[in-house]
This record gives sequence, C-alpha cells and structure tokens, in this order.
Amino acid sequence: MDKMIDNNNKPFIIIRFKNVKLIKNGHLFVDDLWIHDDIIINPEPLFFEQRKEADIVVDCKQAIIAPGGFGYDFSTPDIDINQALQVVSKNLVRYGVTSFCPTLITQPSSNYRMLLPHMKRGPIIGGANILGIHVEGPFINPEKKGAHPERHIQNEINSIEQIEQYYHDLSNVSIITIAPELDKNNVCQQLVSKGIVVSLGHSNACLDDSERAFRNGASMITHLFNAMPLFHHRDPGLLGLLTVDSERQMYYGIIADGIHTHYSALRLAFYANRDGMVLVSDAISAAGLETGIHKIGSEMIEIKDNRAYLAGTNTLCGSIATLDHCVRYLQTKVPDCSIVDAIECATLHPACVLGIEHRKGTLEFGADADFIILNDQLEILATFVAGKCVFIDYEKMKQSKIEMNKVFCI
Repeated sequence: MDKMIDNNNKPFIIIRFKNVKLIKNGHLFVDDLWIHDDIIINPEPLFFEQRKEADIVVDCKQAIIAPGGFGYDFSTPDIDINQALQVVSKNLVRYGVTSFCPTLITQPSSNYRMLLPHMKRGPIIGGANILGIHVEGPFINPEKKGAHPERHIQNEINSIEQIEQYYHDLSNVSIITIAPELDKNNVCQQLVSKGIVVSLGHSNACLDDSERAFRNGASMITHLFNAMPLFHHRDPGLLGLLTVDSERQMYYGIIADGIHTHYSALRLAFYANRDGMVLVSDAISAAGLETGIHKIGSEMIEIKDNRAYLAGTNTLCGSIATLDHCVRYLQTKVPDCSIVDAIECATLHPACVLGIEHRKGTLEFGADADFIILNDQLEILATFVAGKCVFIDYEKMKQSKIEMNKVFCI
C-alpha cells in the first residue's frame, strides 16, 4: 500500500497497536493506539479522508499501554559526562523511563562551569530524552544537607546574579532546588520568570517561608519527608504546602521505594494531595551494584541491605530502586490508589511540573509517541521513544503472547 511521505521524501510508517488497555483521560479502557512517525494520531482522518490503513498492526492481547515515565535523579560519575549521559539514558528505558532530568547535587562552581554546557536538552538515540538539568543545590540549608558535601553549600541567596554566577550557564537548567528560608530577596520569582521550575528542599523552612516561596512561583517540593523537618502541628513547614489553598497545583517528589518513605507516610501524602504526587526513584549510579563499597563521583558509597549510604555512616544518599518499582510499590501499598493513579504519578504529573503535559506524559492525539507496554503486574514489556522501540523484554512479551515486529527496534 502507499505510504505517507514527509518533506524529505522519506516514507512514514503508520502503526496500530490494537486490543490494548489505554491510560487516557484518567481512565483505563480497551482501545487502539495509532502512531505515525513519532506522534500519536487520530486514525479517523486516515480512514475517511485519506483512505489509508496501518502499515503494521500489533495485537497487544489487552496489555496496558501508558505514557512513558519521567526520571529526575542522576549522580554524576567521574567519567566523561557525554558518555555518562548516554549510558544512563539507555539504561533508564529498561524501567519505563522515556524522559529524564539529570540531577547534579551540590558541586563547586567550577564543576558546573565544566558540566552544564554539555548536558543539553534533546533526544539520545536508543535512550530516554533529556528535558533539562535539575540542579539540586548548592543553595540549601546545611542543617538538612543529607549527602550533599557541606564544604560547597551556599547558605544564603542574595540575588539572581549570585545564582547565575555560581552556575555560569542556566540555558540547560529546567529545575533548581533551593531552601526557601535562604531567599530573602524573592529571587525565586526571578528564576520562575526565566522559565525555570523552582523546587523547595533540603530545608528547615517554616510554613510562612514555604508559602512565600509558593506565592513567588515555586511549584514543587524535592523528595518530600527527606532532608526537611518532621511534621509539627503548630508549624508544619514545607509539608504544609500539600494542603495550600490555591487554584495552582503544588507538586512534590516522593521516593516510593519502601526505604526512604514508609508506606504509612506515602499514604498520608497521597490522600492529602494525590494530584501533586510525583514519583522519583532518586536512583543514583550505584543502582545495580553489589553489596560493598564503591566510588561514585568524589564520594565513597556503601551498598548494604538494598540501601545506599555514605560509606561509614547511616546517611542515605539516594536510592537503588527503579521507577517501575516505585510505581508498583505505590499501587500495592496505598489503598484506593488505582493503576491509573500510580502511573500518572510517574508520567502526567511530572510533565505538568515542566509545563509540557500537552506532548509528554499523555497519550492524547498529537502527543509525542513516548509510551510503554506493561502487563497486569505493571512490569515493563517494551519502551518506545519517538515511536521507536528502545527496549523490549522478549521473555515477558512471549509470556504475554505478544508478537513484536523487529522493525520497531533501534
């Protein structure tokens, strides 16, 4: 049959995934998903206007198709940054991540000058898209530093010029985590005006400081419950933003690995503000390493009991869980959390944080063809980025009786 032709005279392949459980508009229902090149399309004009059918049809046997997940955390190893991003990007798709924001924790200013210009937004062939960098620090409270090296922490925020001078280059930065109590001059507002998402974390902030930052445009909390004060009924601090009275949504990252956050705390957060929950794995580059001591960047990390610690301490320094694990954990541990709820916490909600929910984290017509195929146990069968299969678990596909044409695969 005739194939559609783009402006470069290359044929576009139209693919129909039939008999699937689609996550769309907050519901799970059986339908078909059509993609044309790298976009999700409405098939009706093909039938009624262009008289075309799909070039390839895949029977998904009622497997689940969901938008691809977002990853937010990345520990910079002491190797070439471009190589590191390639490796991480191609590894993340195994766990259903189709886009991510590589995270740099507190560094000396010279490191940002060296790293940030090379960590550019854009696609990586065979891997997850980079949506911009998350700089978590150094403008944080040293009393809540967690695994951040205290010698490089900047414990006051005086001006936007101070931040720009420290990072040297904000062009590739999408998210900045700050402690709101350090911002006495409403620098948060200036960062937001530059199109940067301000997230609040590693903080001792009272609720007044937290609400002031929210009014100035902050829209997220970094890894809720971790590196912040415990809840107090007279001053709930950052945690109080979960119930802020505003038409604007407050989002919060949460590490649903069963280690950083007890399932009871996970339930409290979900019931307080389910629409703002953003699942993050906080997975560092130690993920997948064996028990023992390993050098990650400039720090020594000890892996024991499925946890990652700063060597010789009891300080957790990130998770070794994966995003798909966090989705499954949330869905099984929180009553009333549906499959759709759990998946949207890893897909739609983080896209909303970045203001790109019209093209990422959704299966609406016109959105990017970044999606995953899952079985009923929410295990990843295949991951697609820009309409191309970048990961496939052939054994699980076989168990689900789904035949996948190798034309998809990169």
